[in-house]
Amino acid sequence: MRCEQLFNEIYGKDAAGIAFAPYRVCPIGAQSDHNLGKITGFAIDKGIHVAYGPSRNGAVELRSLQFAKPVRWSVNNPGEKTGDWADYLRGATWALNKSYGLSEGICGVIEGTLPVGGLSSSAAVILAFLEALTRVNGIRLTPREFIDIAYDAEKNYVGINLGKLDQNCEVLSVKDHLLYLDCADGSYELIPANPAMKPYKIALFFSGLERCLTGSKYNMRVDELRAGVYALKALSGAEYGRFGETNARDVGFDVYMQYKDRLPAAWAKRCEHWYTEFRRVEKGAEAWRRGDIEEFGRLSFESGRSSIDNWESGAPEQIKLFEIMRETDGIYGGRFSGAGFKGFCIALIDPAKAGYIQDRVEREYLKVFPELKGKFGFCLCESADGIAARDKACDSADGKAVSGK
Repeated sequence: MRCEQLFNEIYGKDAAGIAFAPYRVCPIGAQSDHNLGKITGFAIDKGIHVAYGPSRNGAVELRSLQFAKPVRWSVNNPGEKTGDWADYLRGATWALNKSYGLSEGICGVIEGTLPVGGLSSSAAVILAFLEALTRVNGIRLTPREFIDIAYDAEKNYVGINLGKLDQNCEVLSVKDHLLYLDCADGSYELIPANPAMKPYKIALFFSGLERCLTGSKYNMRVDELRAGVYALKALSGAEYGRFGETNARDVGFDVYMQYKDRLPAAWAKRCEHWYTEFRRVEKGAEAWRRGDIEEFGRLSFESGRSSIDNWESGAPEQIKLFEIMRETDGIYGGRFSGAGFKGFCIALIDPAKAGYIQDRVEREYLKVFPELKGKFGFCLCESADGIAARDKACDSADGKAVSGK
């Protein structure tokens, strides 16, 4: 790995270790976790590596192969946000300090295996960094602590109105299983691929455009959904409390159906996406359980259409990719990934048709956006273990007890 080589070149010694966190994909359940919905997801066999070692005087010193500027702060005082790529890691330092006293700093080199945009690289880099920082400080986090600390960093330090989809997928996933998560209480099921299911792989189509959640309309969309739910509470005569504590999960589908026509158009669309996505996730989990990948894929395509029409997200490039995917033989289903403001589209595909799918999608996409030739990308992936499953496997090999869930 390049990060390991660069660490050796900079510090004149080998890294003490390599931490890794996978990216994730969410075929059904997008834009619902922040209001306590349900989601489906996989970790994939691509992600973030951090070559690391302890540093003197409690300093955190980091470089990234994706960004030119190195960064530095104190392990006990990460300071305020600066608007650069390392804010997520300052936030992780800040959040970890609230639960554990940190004495050892860290030096490290970060390497992402794919471009930034839609695969939750922000959660992955936080989790990989936390794994490295806790190792040099002799701290052992449970899976739930990994999830909660990473979430705290991104929501309360960086300032993104996210839910816990990303962190749960990247920590709890198990290879060849679908993660079916209820964000209201954190309960989850790992549903194995049915032996009768047709073969599949996970395809990633990179639009050629990178994006940043804080610079997109992500937070505004979440606020519009919450405003719609807040209004539904008022219209139905329910106690509606504080706006920031309102969640769509608090209001039943029957209430939404009764009062949705009285909502402003934008709020009604956001609610329409959330409530229909909730039902798609439940149907999708059952389709996966019985091995019906065609129905699961159809629901994923339906999810993508709702994100475009009702959530009103998706850069023109992603929307075009989605439309091409829907017209391509061998793709069971898919959608654009993440918040939908640039980045990747993901799909579940028939691996026997991977070459045809790659060629057709690229050809049709570049007909519309020829300026992205050389930037458009295709990657074929497998589902993978999250941090908890990999740590458990390491512990079993070492004969150690496993902590956490």
